[in-house]
Amino acid sequence: MPIPPEVTGEEIDPDVRQELMSLPKGLAEDVSRNLVMVAQLIDEDPEKAYEYSRVALRLASRVAAVREAAGFAAYATQKYSEALAEFRAARRMSGGVELWPVMADCERGLNRPERALAMAGEPEVQKLDKAGQVEMRLVAAGARRDLGQLDAAIVTLQSPELASSAVHPWTARLRYAYADALLAAGREREAREWFAKALEADKDGATDASDRLAEMDGVEFVDAFDEDEADEESDRGDVVDVDVEGDDDEDDDFDEDDSDDSVGDKS
Repeated sequence: MPIPPEVTGEEIDPDVRQELMSLPKGLAEDVSRNLVMVAQLIDEDPEKAYEYSRVALRLASRVAAVREAAGFAAYATQKYSEALAEFRAARRMSGGVELWPVMADCERGLNRPERALAMAGEPEVQKLDKAGQVEMRLVAAGARRDLGQLDAAIVTLQSPELASSAVHPWTARLRYAYADALLAAGREREAREWFAKALEADKDGATDASDRLAEMDGVEFVDAFDEDEADEESDRGDVVDVDVEGDDDEDDDFDEDDSDDSVGDKS
């Protein structure tokens, strides 16, 4: 697959570059450039990121970082069985536990929430750092909801991390998940409070807490494009009244053209 010439491979994480040093120099460069493309595209175009990950996988399937990247690309495109296989391979190669939460979430994606819950109780969870433990808690709560256990999901999310006023990269998502579970359980007043707390912590826009709050408050947003289009339609109506007065043929022609141009918004 084509890679822009400005992508050199040097943009890659130093730890990954260290792993790729086991490869011949030219091959390492090719793999690193494909991995950079995966990282750049995985959020905006996951299908294309997946394609680049497959190229990297063909070139260096025995590198843990490559298997991990392939796993995340498959996960982003909801290929959960393939993602789980890649994560397991990466874990065998590296010996780490960092992928444990996302592996459990793959089990959810495969409609096996019981397995995700079982993983939440394994010793590996205790070896995770704080961010990993919070992620595991989010996955476990999601698995509870998959099983229709709303109250259990709410209790699962109640933790010192949720109660803390400190803001971490995972704080907004944790508060949001808690608010969403409360709302699903019909506890709207508490849900609104926690959506507000999620928004307060969400500096990077990782959640749609602001939209959820607006929805709960009955606020409707009007697309600026729709307003402009409506104004243009109104203006064209004014022109018809002035310019075609007394000319029936031109009026018919104008109306026909005007109807062709008035295409509804796809939103």
